[in-house]
Amino acid sequence: MIVSLPAPADGIEPGSGLGAWLQRLVIGAGLLVLATAALAAPLGYAGWWRPWLVLPLLVLVAGGVGWLVARLPAARVDTAPAAALALVGAAYTAWAAATHSTQILPRRDAGSNLQAAISLADTGYRIVPLSPAGMGAPAVLRVHDVTLGSPAFYQLGDAAHPSIQPQFVIGPAAIYSPGRWLGGLSTMFVQPAVLAGLSVLGLGLIVAVLLRGWWGPVAAASVALQFPLLHTARATYSEPLAELTIVAGALAWVLAARFDHRRLALLAGLLVGGTTLVRIDGLREAILLIPVAALGLIQRRSWPAPLVRGTAIGALGGGAAAQALSYRYLGDIAGSLLPLIALGAFMALVSWALVVLSRRGAGLPDSVRRLLPAACGLGVLVIGLLLALRPLFMTVRQNPNDPGADVVAGLQLRQGLTIDGARTYAEQSVAWLSWWVGPVALVIALLVAAALAAQLGRAWTTRPQIPGRPPALLPTWAGPYVVALGSTLLTLWRPGITPDHPWAERRLLIALPFVAVLVVVGAAWVWRGAATSLRSQPARAGLALLTLASLVIPTALATWPHRSERVEAGSQARVAALCRALQPGDIVLSVDDRAANEWPPVVRGMCNKPALVAKYYARRHPEALRILVDGVVDAAPPGSRVVLLAGESPQALARLGFTPQPVASGEVLEDERLLERRPDGLVPLRIDLWLAPAS
Repeated sequence: MIVSLPAPADGIEPGSGLGAWLQRLVIGAGLLVLATAALAAPLGYAGWWRPWLVLPLLVLVAGGVGWLVARLPAARVDTAPAAALALVGAAYTAWAAATHSTQILPRRDAGSNLQAAISLADTGYRIVPLSPAGMGAPAVLRVHDVTLGSPAFYQLGDAAHPSIQPQFVIGPAAIYSPGRWLGGLSTMFVQPAVLAGLSVLGLGLIVAVLLRGWWGPVAAASVALQFPLLHTARATYSEPLAELTIVAGALAWVLAARFDHRRLALLAGLLVGGTTLVRIDGLREAILLIPVAALGLIQRRSWPAPLVRGTAIGALGGGAAAQALSYRYLGDIAGSLLPLIALGAFMALVSWALVVLSRRGAGLPDSVRRLLPAACGLGVLVIGLLLALRPLFMTVRQNPNDPGADVVAGLQLRQGLTIDGARTYAEQSVAWLSWWVGPVALVIALLVAAALAAQLGRAWTTRPQIPGRPPALLPTWAGPYVVALGSTLLTLWRPGITPDHPWAERRLLIALPFVAVLVVVGAAWVWRGAATSLRSQPARAGLALLTLASLVIPTALATWPHRSERVEAGSQARVAALCRALQPGDIVLSVDDRAANEWPPVVRGMCNKPALVAKYYARRHPEALRILVDGVVDAAPPGSRVVLLAGESPQALARLGFTPQPVASGEVLEDERLLERRPDGLVPLRIDLWLAPAS
């Protein structure tokens, strides 16, 4: 039986009221995120990211964005479903905010982003120049095995002109830094919840526009229950920012295709391409829209050209900002970034060739035209099954010399697994999905995805009824569907992340909502009788409810153990204790691994003291460390005090002949770090600090 998404009930007449206002809110919020990041690039480069300048500029930018989106057409969404969507988004925001994490230490990306935001807010610079006078540089930095760098924070420059470059692109620091000015850490901790709530709202609006009725709130609630999304919404990760820009771009794309609206298409491209300002791997979604834009160009629609222009502007702008402000990071990830750029260039070349051939009268042979719909659907099924069956015939490994291999080997040792640090566990990525949505929902989602692929092929190959007319236009959902499907398949094939959970689930933040939306689409088909021969409405309703239950029940059960978690709550008190223990003129030298990996940005950004680090070799050899400490003490400026910091045990200080002074001690809770099963709670993490004056 042929299945399809329903055509809009109100034709192409723009909507109004609450539903239209919510659509403009989501698109406007996405644009404001990108505008803030774009503004931070030049101002942060010049050292002008200051509240007296930035906050008035952001007010002006917000006003301009509001003026722009108020003039955009919006689709009709009935008032009651729109109100329900607003309620779901607000409830999700409140939940994530009430259970927010307190990830201050740069142990993971959330803490790194927080420290980068604090640095940007307090200094005005993205790449922070450090004062040589306060630490005795250049003499101190010329001591063998001394550095200013630490994980996620690179040392740049020479000993006379040192600086620190945060690791990631500027977007997260730009968005979270105004929270530092407006309310301090308490505001910064809840900003991700607000952004994530808008993303859930936007996703529900897309479904509401495409399916009508109450399916939008159902989809939004199903996505809101997924723990991996909640996990990132609780902390200062980059994912809530990227989710919002991609969802806002998808919503604008649906509206642009529906109304054949050039300005909406330009904004959609800017939002999707500009995601590179907040996450560099947003480039993947940007290149995936190329083939759909090419098909639209072949059909001579007006929206594809501005969509491509907007995407190019956004992606190139994000790339330029990254090259200027995060070039060390780009160098580290070049091995995965360059193949993605090559794929984009290849797709652009092939798409351009297809458009040119079409304009010259070339078309698909009749045999291909007949087979294409079935081939599209079958292709999705086969690829999905192969990905699911990979553990039976494949074990994915990486270079055993990669730094991540040591991390994996350590986790395997602690969990009683065979030691094979090169394993990435990428072949199990479909199982990761099933942990959070259940296997039945995955099967339904795959069948629906295949049916939509077949429908897309059918829409493209349908011959015009009137000679000289184009074939049936691509469905309005075609663009977001192709991008979400392509992103999901690429992510499942190569997650590209250390495979400890729930950390690795960050890679599923397009795949998981996509599965939920596909299941909701399947339930809508069943409800309306499009995917079943049942004639009885109660029977169809019951089957539709069972379809939804196959998603909602496993999702809720998987999330329930995490419903009130607060990762690393209490770490703020340990930071305050350290800052209180330090005196004016102190220079802090980290002498063991925990201190060197977790505390230099905190000492520098929150305690406002110079932070030095003993390099790995010195930390492993007490004799070399003693020489290093003596060298730093001799090179320190007059009137300063060199203070040694240890975060693992007092032995590192005792071995050097100093008396350790405990500063902070206690436990917080952190995420489990599991390799082969779903995490169901938090585990203790000790935060202990000792100081010892060395001069």
